[in-house]
Amino acid sequence: MSAVNRAAVEAVLRQYTDPYLNQDPVSAGCVRAIDIQGDRVAVQLELGYAAALFKNGWAQMLQIAIEGLDGVSSAKVEVRSVIAPHKAQEQIPGLANVKNIVAVASGKGGVGKSTTAANLALALSREGARVGILDADIYGPSQGVMFGIAEGTRPKIKDQKWFVPLESHGIQVMSMAFLTDDNTPMVWRGPMVSGALLQLITQTAWDDLDYLVIDMPPGTGDIQLTLAQKVPVAGAVIVTTPQDLALLDAKKGVEMFRKVNIPVLGVVENMAVHICSNCGHAEHLFGEGGGQKLAAQYDVELLASLPLSMLIREQADGGKPTVIAEPESQIAMVYQELARHVGARIVLQEAQSQAMPSITVSDD
Repeated sequence: MSAVNRAAVEAVLRQYTDPYLNQDPVSAGCVRAIDIQGDRVAVQLELGYAAALFKNGWAQMLQIAIEGLDGVSSAKVEVRSVIAPHKAQEQIPGLANVKNIVAVASGKGGVGKSTTAANLALALSREGARVGILDADIYGPSQGVMFGIAEGTRPKIKDQKWFVPLESHGIQVMSMAFLTDDNTPMVWRGPMVSGALLQLITQTAWDDLDYLVIDMPPGTGDIQLTLAQKVPVAGAVIVTTPQDLALLDAKKGVEMFRKVNIPVLGVVENMAVHICSNCGHAEHLFGEGGGQKLAAQYDVELLASLPLSMLIREQADGGKPTVIAEPESQIAMVYQELARHVGARIVLQEAQSQAMPSITVSDD
């Protein structure tokens, strides 16, 4: 029996690709330790994204592979998640306790953006992250309903300066709906709305969040520009349907985020297919393949494709979105995949930005 060494263990690890980072653990820089004691091997891996439902299976797969090495009698692989803060976060004191901000946006309304934001937040939480959600849709806030928070519930005030976010299903939730009457329309001009959004973001006492998901209003107006210019957003998720009109507006959303230097993490396609509950017939009511075409056009990832489902709507309206209403369902698993992909894309974006050389211009 030949003696095993670090190079042999790394060679085995290089044969397996992390499906979210699209790299092997060694190339991705995930290996924190390789300890070899005779014929026993212990490996520690560190993922930069939340992956509680994935890491045990990943560890087991790598363990079996290492135990197949000549000279190894037993192997142990430990995988943990350590989520790093976005490098610009510390610029705003009110966001010092928030590591990463993810904007969920759409070019037009009615494409399931708020439902996606709610399920994304819950899925990130199930993956082991500390998560908050901010309802930035000032004119039509809906996250309070989706998280089952009773009408008229108000946040507490801390030190006469901070809103204490409400908590539901383990998520810290803040919305303009908590500060106004549900039946009173927000008849505000752009600057007032932008000011209210900034106040909600920076004067909420977020409690040590790995991710803050922001449910954006539809469109590419004042609120989107304010967010881009004033808040260090780690990345944006664009939600669309396969319909040509929705795709046209989604393209504008992608272009807007690119112009203000916010990375587009990928596209989520809602209402991709309808499956009849009576006969099982599948029909593409809003067109087919639109999300994939949009992702390909802008060289971003199609993060998830979800069906037109009455259950998704009913569960969100009932205050228990799909991820917690039916956590083992096929649709919930799609949201879990979405959460892991979003977290991994942020890690890749950070690595890419750090690899870019800084350019300075002098008068010499």
